[in-house]
Amino acid sequence: METIYFDYNATTPLDPGVREAMLPFLGEVWGNPSSVHHVGRRARSLLDDARERAAHMLDCKASEVVFTGGGTESVNLAIFGTARLLRPKGRHIVTSAIEHQAVLRSCDYLARNEGFEVTRLPVNSQGLVSPEALENALRPDTILVSIMAVNNEIGTVQGAAELGVICHDHGVKFHTDAVQWLGKESFVSIHQFNADLVSICAHKIHGPKGAGALFIKSPLLPDPVQFGGSHENERRAGTENLAGIIGLVEALERFVREPVFPKTPLLALTARLLSLLDRLEGVRVVGSRQRRLANTVSFVVEDTDSIALLAGLDLEGICASSGSACSAGSVKPSHVIRALGLAEDLAHSLVRFSLGRGSTLAEVERVEAVLAEVIRRAQRHA
Repeated sequence: METIYFDYNATTPLDPGVREAMLPFLGEVWGNPSSVHHVGRRARSLLDDARERAAHMLDCKASEVVFTGGGTESVNLAIFGTARLLRPKGRHIVTSAIEHQAVLRSCDYLARNEGFEVTRLPVNSQGLVSPEALENALRPDTILVSIMAVNNEIGTVQGAAELGVICHDHGVKFHTDAVQWLGKESFVSIHQFNADLVSICAHKIHGPKGAGALFIKSPLLPDPVQFGGSHENERRAGTENLAGIIGLVEALERFVREPVFPKTPLLALTARLLSLLDRLEGVRVVGSRQRRLANTVSFVVEDTDSIALLAGLDLEGICASSGSACSAGSVKPSHVIRALGLAEDLAHSLVRFSLGRGSTLAEVERVEAVLAEVIRRAQRHA
């Protein structure tokens, strides 16, 4: 059975060109960039070159790029590091109800253990944060706002740039999780988000897992969250993963300015999926139809759950995803779907199709042929 991979928002296969660029750093270039001998100095030179390349692509200073172990670490450094740095000025943080768990759990930890107060802004039925709601939530003791550029579960494209302006007008630092933006939406400069901190990672754009970066607008210097050597301008201790960094930079250069997710053909394919879902009884498309990623279609189904739906799709060779997590045999409802105002039973049944550069009309036609029956089977066994 042919595999149909519709889970590109979860991860992407490593691009052959990116892999080729990484290979020397898995063999001949093996030195520690912190070593003073010639083997280490060679590694340091190539690390510095990679940082300059990343900065050129992002349109920022090399000193504003901190390489990390991925998107989650970038988010953690942004939130913990900035909150702790600015704690003398205030302890109020604002985020949204539909953020990635890397943001929400970081904020919850600060509230539970370090005396911070967190406001979670609501979203409308499309998953959009109201600029007015953000402005009304800001207080004299607000030090940080973290709102994602694109939602990973439903594909809603947030007005991050507008939200960033509001934060700056009030003297509040703004962080955005742009992990799902790069490679899918138009990119000119990291400054287009009007953010002080921007989190990115490699494996969403055909780069390697375990590699990411945090843009930190000068002169901000968040407190480090891990300790050891003075790596990454003393922001991120630990010997640099040079092969992963090279893979990240190569992917940025190849796939961001000209998005690797081609918008026009993907819109045509996802329009077919939307039309299919609109015809199926008991199925509801979630998120925005206008302000959404071209590759993403998400929906909920009455009288079943996502585990049954995903298992049924998998039996047909179709790889999809859900906002739910399976833990000890139970399904956790999607916090994103609940935030849209839908009932908890529907929050248990989220399915996300996220297409990529290799997706074809034939694959969509296969989904069209089997999805109704997959749903019926899942509902019968619910």
